[in-house]
Amino acid sequence: MDLGIAGKVAIVTAAGSGLGQAIARALAAEGVHVAVTGRALARLDDTVRACAASGVRVLPVEWDLREHARSADVAAQVAAELGPADILVNNTGGPPASPAAGQPAKLWEEQYAAMVLPVIGLTDAVLGGMRERGWGRILTSTSSGAIAPIPNLGISNTLRASLHGWSKTLSKEVAAAGITSNVIVPGRVATARTAALDEARAGREGVSVEEVERASRATIPAGRYGDPEEYGTVAAFLVSARAGYINGSVIRVDGGLIPSI
Repeated sequence: MDLGIAGKVAIVTAAGSGLGQAIARALAAEGVHVAVTGRALARLDDTVRACAASGVRVLPVEWDLREHARSADVAAQVAAELGPADILVNNTGGPPASPAAGQPAKLWEEQYAAMVLPVIGLTDAVLGGMRERGWGRILTSTSSGAIAPIPNLGISNTLRASLHGWSKTLSKEVAAAGITSNVIVPGRVATARTAALDEARAGREGVSVEEVERASRATIPAGRYGDPEEYGTVAAFLVSARAGYINGSVIRVDGGLIPSI
């Protein structure tokens, strides 16, 4: 299927590895020119090489998302070097594992500044151009914890869920301009973040990482962790021309893990 986005320009944040990298690679494979952000340019090298292999233009942008006030500058840099963004994939790193209760206000503020404010700021920075052109795609990657809270991920569960409310509200505001706003939710996808969480759980429970992984797989109807490429492929479809009537939705890529309807 031709997704109808070849030649478009996309921004994918936190794309140095894991899900962000998988999404950037999937878009590049569809002929999309990609700007990828990361906390250090060196951490983007693998992503840049993989995307460039598809014959598209790739722009690495050094940006620590905690510096959310730079959102407009990042959008302007991408517009100047690649062209105005037609597609925005909001992806952020996860906060430290912790319970919801008893966390210092400073930690909540820091994580809100890194996980929520850059998403809103960068989206606002590109929406004007999308409205003018009558076409745009906003896709925000969150976590299954925003639907079914994950134990010991209190901060992540809370802040990711806030992005669901924001995305749904935005979808109603921009639809008439030919813009969609959706959320994509990973289950247990085999990334470094997932491995780190498994290791942390193993440490808390005094068991081996293998035991944690085995127990996790037992909760997934598909019986396995997802492949990042599978996630990236779904993301590419959701920002495509073919997905123009999918708006305000939350799409799960979880192998059936999330128990709710």
